Amino acid sequence: MSQLVTGAGAVVSVGEGVDEVFAALCAGTSGLGELRGFDPGRYRGRHAYEIDDRPGPGADVPGRATAWLLRAVGEAARQAGLGEDLSGVPVLVGTGLRELRSAELAWRDGTPFDTGARLHFGTALRERFGAVRTHTFAGACSASLYALALGSDLLATGAEDTVIVAGVDTLTESMYGLLDRVNAEPPDRVRPFDRERRGVLMGDGAAAVVLRREGSGARSGALGRLRAVSMNCDASHVTAPDARGIVRAVHEAQQRAGVTPGDIDLVLLHGTGTQLNDSAEAAAIAEVFGPDVTTPRMTAIKSMTGHTSGSSGLVSLIVALKSLTSGRIPPTLGLSDPLPEAKGFRFVRESCGGEPLRFAQIDAFGFGGVNAVAIVERADR
Repeated sequence: MSQLVTGAGAVVSVGEGVDEVFAALCAGTSGLGELRGFDPGRYRGRHAYEIDDRPGPGADVPGRATAWLLRAVGEAARQAGLGEDLSGVPVLVGTGLRELRSAELAWRDGTPFDTGARLHFGTALRERFGAVRTHTFAGACSASLYALALGSDLLATGAEDTVIVAGVDTLTESMYGLLDRVNAEPPDRVRPFDRERRGVLMGDGAAAVVLRREGSGARSGALGRLRAVSMNCDASHVTAPDARGIVRAVHEAQQRAGVTPGDIDLVLLHGTGTQLNDSAEAAAIAEVFGPDVTTPRMTAIKSMTGHTSGSSGLVSLIVALKSLTSGRIPPTLGLSDPLPEAKGFRFVRESCGGEPLRFAQIDAFGFGGVNAVAIVERADR
């Protein structure tokens, strides 16, 4: 399987637009800041990776996730030459919490919000782009790669020539409070794969890509090729990941892509900065690549964006495509002493450039053991 990525769009805490976001990440820019959207006095934690578009400190408005999604989809569609009319293109959206923050505001403050029509994203996509075939998939942290797999299947079966796949999530007070109580001590930042990591902090984000079947009239200048997406649900535990399920997902993605571990030049790790997730992912990656394979470069961009939940897989995929094209790789911030399971990993700790990169792997793992892995290739191969 080989499908072209002909357009991309992104909005995260470090910037808006794919080029701006990638440049900020390569510069080691962090979107970390003090909580803006709700009263930090109710929580032990005080920080998050928020998009700074609220009217003021402590103030919040509904529909922010929808607004970012529309901007990301619009950027991807324009870059792919689709224009503003998406009536003939399916749009698949992966998300963790949909517009839950807007529902919170309606319940708490009485802020008007139509949960029947606006909790999913189809209404807004239809109004903005005329999109009539839209699907919102509410899942966990691998939701946008889940949507990517479904979009890829639509192309592979010949059902469609073009699809748009997106992911979006925004910080909610209920999720922030849950994580605040789960962490033994509140983290002040996300430090993936470091021995001193304290846990995850959430971030805002939206991302979108346009996928086209190769040979379907897609124009030149594609951002890259999607070679494969794999998915499984090991259902081992509600929240704790299982390294065995991750290993199976990685092996399947590489097999579907027709590559071996030695072919992979770059891994965009899931890297949430939590005790269990980082240990399980590192153990799985160490097993896949093994002692006899020169391990690829690895980075974890949640150290700069926070965990953007449903959108995180696609944000990483877009960064991977930009890295393959440019040879530049964003660093993993806050990584000074890697955990034992990651011994020998070639972590990028300072932004590097000039790397000859062909294949990249993107990891995304969610609650319930829903694992997704994508393999992408540089477009000019």
